Amino acid sequence: MSTIALSYGATIDKYIGDAMLLFFGDPISKGVKEDAKACVLMAIAMQRRMRELEQDWRKRGLERPFRIRMGICTGFCTVGNFGSQDRMDYTIIGNEVNLAARLQSAAEPGGVLLSHETNALVQDIVLTEEHPPMTVKGFLRPITSYKLLGTYKELVDEGKVVLQEREGLRVLVDLTKHVSPEAIAVLEEVLAQLKQRSRDQSESER
Repeated sequence: MSTIALSYGATIDKYIGDAMLLFFGDPISKGVKEDAKACVLMAIAMQRRMRELEQDWRKRGLERPFRIRMGICTGFCTVGNFGSQDRMDYTIIGNEVNLAARLQSAAEPGGVLLSHETNALVQDIVLTEEHPPMTVKGFLRPITSYKLLGTYKELVDEGKVVLQEREGLRVLVDLTKHVSPEAIAVLEEVLAQLKQRSRDQSESER
């Protein structure tokens, strides 16, 4: 996991028992959006590697393989050297660190939960599902989080989504959900509008 973290540009803050605290944005940042993307892609790579290890452990006779869960949050934190003359640590502190820990605790084994801010920054590369609001220690208002389902490329390869992108067009259909008649009607209406617009443009060019 440490090797994967470093390959995506994460800073390893500390190991806490069987957990790791990682962060992006210091000492080097590629910008908030790119840092968020790198973090989410890192989490996916870690889960993929863990699934590979699970298969190996099962072959060795382990009935309940080790699994990991993660919480990812984006926001302003304080990073630097904290401590005293006797002991000094380079670390990160702030509400977002606490929220990431709470999201991790709420995630299912093998799952990843994103904060609202992180979810907004990575919507162009991954599909997520809104998680019911939850009340967590240290936060007055219920927290909205999002379950990470995977990258669009992976989900397309697995036949779970249909994604078509062209200039000025982006169509995404989640095949894991029931495709209702209303959804089909909306697509047909959009198609009809596009055909009409194309005809209007052709007539105006004559």
